[in-house]
Amino acid sequence: MTQFVDLIPPPARGRRSGPRGSVFVWANIVVLGWLALAVALLAVHDVLGLPVWVALHALLLGAVTNAIVIWSEHFVVTLCRVPGPPPRRLALGLTVLNLFITAALIGVAADATVVAGAGGAGVAVIATVHTIALFRMTRTALPGRFGYLVGYYTAASAALVLGALSGAALAIGAAQWYVRLWTAHVHLTLLGWVGLSVLGTLFTLWPTTTGTRITDSTLTAARRALPTLAAGLLAAVAGMLTATVWVTVAGLLCYTAGIVLTIIPLRPATTPHGPAAWMLAAATAWLGISVLLDAVRLLVAGSVEDLPGVVTTVMPVLAVGFAAQVLVGALTKLLPVVLGRGPAEHRAIADILARGWQLRLIAANLAVPLVAVGLPSPLPQLGWALAALSVATFLVLALRVAIPVARRGAFPLEPAQKQAHGTTSGVLAGLIAVALAVAVAGSGQDTTATAPVSAPTHTVEVTLTGMRVHPDTVDVPAGTRLVLRVTNQEAMPHDLRLDTGQHTPRLHHGETALLDVGPVGETRHAWCTVAGHRAAGMTMTIRTPSDHQHTTPDSHSDDNGNNSDTAPTAGLDLAADPTPGWVPRDATLAPTTATLHRIELRATEQDLEVAPGRRERRWTFADTSPGTVPGPTLHGRVGDQFEITLINDTTIGHGMDFHASALAPDGPMRTIGPGERLVYRFTATRAGAWLYHCSTMPMSQHIANGMYGAVIIDPPDLPAVDHEYLMVSSQLYLGAPGSDNQVRKIQAGQPDGWMFNGMAAQYDHAPLTAHPGQRIRIWLVNAGPGDSTAFHVVGAQFDTVYKEGARLLRPSETAGGAQVLDLAPAQGGFVELTFPEPGHYPFVDHDMRHAENGAHGLFTVTEQHR
Repeated sequence: MTQFVDLIPPPARGRRSGPRGSVFVWANIVVLGWLALAVALLAVHDVLGLPVWVALHALLLGAVTNAIVIWSEHFVVTLCRVPGPPPRRLALGLTVLNLFITAALIGVAADATVVAGAGGAGVAVIATVHTIALFRMTRTALPGRFGYLVGYYTAASAALVLGALSGAALAIGAAQWYVRLWTAHVHLTLLGWVGLSVLGTLFTLWPTTTGTRITDSTLTAARRALPTLAAGLLAAVAGMLTATVWVTVAGLLCYTAGIVLTIIPLRPATTPHGPAAWMLAAATAWLGISVLLDAVRLLVAGSVEDLPGVVTTVMPVLAVGFAAQVLVGALTKLLPVVLGRGPAEHRAIADILARGWQLRLIAANLAVPLVAVGLPSPLPQLGWALAALSVATFLVLALRVAIPVARRGAFPLEPAQKQAHGTTSGVLAGLIAVALAVAVAGSGQDTTATAPVSAPTHTVEVTLTGMRVHPDTVDVPAGTRLVLRVTNQEAMPHDLRLDTGQHTPRLHHGETALLDVGPVGETRHAWCTVAGHRAAGMTMTIRTPSDHQHTTPDSHSDDNGNNSDTAPTAGLDLAADPTPGWVPRDATLAPTTATLHRIELRATEQDLEVAPGRRERRWTFADTSPGTVPGPTLHGRVGDQFEITLINDTTIGHGMDFHASALAPDGPMRTIGPGERLVYRFTATRAGAWLYHCSTMPMSQHIANGMYGAVIIDPPDLPAVDHEYLMVSSQLYLGAPGSDNQVRKIQAGQPDGWMFNGMAAQYDHAPLTAHPGQRIRIWLVNAGPGDSTAFHVVGAQFDTVYKEGARLLRPSETAGGAQVLDLAPAQGGFVELTFPEPGHYPFVDHDMRHAENGAHGLFTVTEQHR
């Protein structure tokens, strides 16, 4: 059975502006408005200091989402022959939707997380309401042969709900899940919300556009393709959220198969004619190419850590090649339906919308590889210019026909509005030529970073890599307008902030942003605002030869907005009481019970008690419990295997270095970004008390702020004892992690105190216990980051000393004893002793500067009750 499809409902009585009245006309004008805003933002986002994200979301969340909501409801009403909602309800729903979309865009652009989160959540609510409305409409009548549309639109709406919620989570700060949520968000919205809506509509829109019949086989294919597409999308998103490459690739390939199932029954018997058909065909082809490219690139990369880079390549293809083009193609076909009141007006409007379509089609599709392949400048800029011109030209034509209809209720057919054939094509060709000339001319303005130029504007390429800004010094003549094109080439996020306040957004690996310094009248300084990176050397100076009046800024905000330079760090009060609810670190070394030690360590940030009554923010490692300093202790024997999964739940990069392992550090000791994870495997081949710590530069800051722990590998002949304790000694640097004030003290080796197990004097407040005659073994690791330690127990002597894998003293071998276990930074060992009688035995770092400033504790030895 075959069927023609009429997308136009029966004409309404009285004054009308389209099939659904004035609300429908204005709704489509809103779509055009968002499209115009997207083009404008694409052109000026650099000037305004806005990320290209805003322009893409004006297109996808503004124009495309409005169009899908409007037209999906229209197709269900028209093709399923069900009553539509009252115009007022439609107008109210669209108004609320656009308010939420506006809130989401403004919230992110202005860094107002609450507004952005509310906007994203609001879009999710509207998507849910839209889905319920579609279901309620179909309940009033049998949907008939086109009932599959409801399935596609419902699945698409569900994807939008999840996509909007994930977008809201990203906006309000889901740092530890950022990469996974971001990739899931991109695929849910582009392949789910947009892709499923478009592919479902294509089964009816394509035959209507090409003038062919809808056959039963087409409708059967429509019903079969949806489960394949939905399953592929779910698998891909699940793979991204669980960081599983093969699941992600399988899902993307399954989605590609769904696209093929869609295309096969729609292949035309003859060459398509007209702009809508060619644009819909090209857009669908780019959708298939992008999804396949997504899968192949991820498969080649072999790691979910490369997902951001893969998605960054695919997104321009989906945005320019698919979403923008399918929107223009669909509107080219559908606007005459909305705005025209009969065949004459339909033809007149369609003729206007078709002007210059061949050049617009070529420009749009030529733009896709230019913006996606990663070509050198100015080709990407030329690609964006071509895409913007293609869409902008259509916008001018669309607004020309839509605004008169909205204002007058009808499209005027005055002869004066007719245009000479070829005028639009000529104008578009001229604009493309201008864009090409500007882009090519711009390419000749590239200069070296340190070569001053006399031109009024000077652009310098700046890279962020190796914890440095390259170049770190730029000389320009006074009065030169300087623009920095900043690219992050490291896995960890960086940004660049000027002392005048302008700054780039936080850039992930491979991302680029423009930083407009403006006219340079005096020396300027710039630095990365990620905690500790400025102090580590990520700074830049912009000099003018005539300037001699630079004054170093006396205060700067740290990553959390704190005034870190001048933030005071009052001295320690070791006699103070711990804060209420304080729990001491259990110094008991837990016995080892397995040969395979599998553990998840999460890099976190915690507020911890660092001295009695003083809590401060610290970077920590955590397992199943909240983060602690030192991190969880690993205890095993020679030959045991260790599998540690490091998960970065913070907003900066972290890594891992296990001194107990012997392996090439290239892979397992690499820095991972927020939300990423890596697996670190090693076999313990030698006994000892080993240090582990964060491997990310600057290590002194990461260690000083708590990112360390101990791995205890028992010697083969280690006898049992009555008590086995572990002490990890370290220096205490007060202040916000990575703040300039703290970093200066770290670099100068001027700690505020010293401590055992992450808190100064904690075992004065919670003494360790023993009984006379019991054998006590005390493991010790010096985490540093600087200074040696000299562990001593007052009133007791060691009969066993084990240091750095060697026994220095055994009770059976000599009558001698030892008083101190001395350890340089990162060394470890243990001592054994027995207490002769009840009493209180202080233990100290016998460098008395250390002991008197926190490296102090007590053994309380009591008689054992029998």
